[in-house]
Amino acid sequence: MSRKTLQAAAALLLILCATVAGAEKPNIVLILADDMGPGEPSFAGGLVKTPALDRMAAEGMQFTDAHTTSSVCTPTRYGILTGRYNWRSRLKKGVLVAVDAPALMDPDRLSLPKFLQQTGYYTGCVGKWHLGADWQKLASADRPNRKKQFGSWNVDYHHPFRNGPTDVGFDEAFFILSSLDMPPYLYLRNDRALQVPDAERGFPHNEYNDYQRIGAATSGFDPSTCLADWARESRSFIRQQAQSDAPFFLYVPLSSPHTPVRPGKAFKGQYPQYSSYADFVAETDWVVGEVLEELQASGVDDNTLVIFTSDNGFAPYVKIPKMFAAGYRPSGDYRGSKASLYEGGHRVPFLVRWPGRVKPETRCDSTICTTDFFATFAELLDQQRNIPVEAAEDSFSFVSCLDGRNAPTRPFTIHHGIGGAFAIRKGDWKLILSTSGGGGWGGLPGQQQIRTPSKVVQLYNLADDIGETKNLEEAHPEVVRELVDDLATAMRNGRTTPGAKQSNEGWPYLHKPTMKAFPQLAAEAK
Repeated sequence: MSRKTLQAAAALLLILCATVAGAEKPNIVLILADDMGPGEPSFAGGLVKTPALDRMAAEGMQFTDAHTTSSVCTPTRYGILTGRYNWRSRLKKGVLVAVDAPALMDPDRLSLPKFLQQTGYYTGCVGKWHLGADWQKLASADRPNRKKQFGSWNVDYHHPFRNGPTDVGFDEAFFILSSLDMPPYLYLRNDRALQVPDAERGFPHNEYNDYQRIGAATSGFDPSTCLADWARESRSFIRQQAQSDAPFFLYVPLSSPHTPVRPGKAFKGQYPQYSSYADFVAETDWVVGEVLEELQASGVDDNTLVIFTSDNGFAPYVKIPKMFAAGYRPSGDYRGSKASLYEGGHRVPFLVRWPGRVKPETRCDSTICTTDFFATFAELLDQQRNIPVEAAEDSFSFVSCLDGRNAPTRPFTIHHGIGGAFAIRKGDWKLILSTSGGGGWGGLPGQQQIRTPSKVVQLYNLADDIGETKNLEEAHPEVVRELVDDLATAMRNGRTTPGAKQSNEGWPYLHKPTMKAFPQLAAEAK
């Protein structure tokens, strides 16, 4: 055989190998609920039937120790898409609210969807963005004579915006800018608003809480149709991409069961004995079922990895007295809820279904975090070496869990509360660097009577105190020192994964009470 023939054969072999490798790449669907606690799905004891989530638990793997980086939404979403702790960004507390605030995502930073694009994926986003966008701003003289709430009349909706989903790694996107209780109340596609606001509106939280944020809106926008729209757009994306040779990544950050509680007509009144919130949880589950149904209908079910989780725990300001009276425990056995550093603030439901690889009715008890998608997907694709040193600084792969090994996946996990306070978890030990829960709206029914006296911090051993009721700060000062040192190292290095030191944005920064109590952390912050 001639040299030319050998070269041609080798080239053909490489093409065939690449084709086979491409065919083996799994499609990935990541569904993110908004404000769903670990005790809300029916498989976890919730009052509302959630057949789609129950199906995922039965046909896949349930993670029992899954956490978000933050106990509120914007920062958690940042961590998901960057593989980086949210407090390393400029957002040191709270969430994005103002429409005219700068976008949080940096288009020059390698994001999770951009990384997947580089490996051959077609990427889509459907749902609630809540990471901001850079709009063209109106001159003062051109702004409508409207209420100046949340900067929603300060931007020009006729023009495209920058640094939204399609500038940071998504090929296409259909979404709302923030929550359904934050203006503007309108749909966006790719890099522009589908309609220009012509009204000023707001939507009350629910029948027990009439709080609302008034701002720019389109007169025809109806929050009760959003979940059906997310389901329709998700199904359309899957159906179209199933016909392509390229694998796809679909990110579905839902707007529910976050306030305002507005279930669609098909779900309203399903649980008259409880509240519209119960209907909303049921509809949230229905969207998951629609995604699973389309994967099967499109013939891509076996080779699609589907993940369901939440951005933080249950929101106690929803107020659902009848459900609580009936025994509803949205945080399960855990203390606290959304915004808090207690477990109920950042421990979330987490399910993985992948018929081609993950065994049904399995569970993983290893501690994982929502920053870990980046490293996990990279390992699944054998692309770990292609993550640059300045990306995914706090992402650890949990592929070993998917393969049935309950080995530890991360050295420790850092959590962040709404007010900027920190907590750090290592093994069974958890240290809250605050004398309170780190912010929020108070405890859930049955938890208000819990008192944990604290001098400087709170230290809990979750192995025998999952409810965080016994503060061990004085009994184990050596553990406090160790965890504080770990947090200081994470701050100093700009990362928790191995690699070269990185910088943190907006540094020096540290939660003021924490800085006062721990001089060594204050030194690292400087």
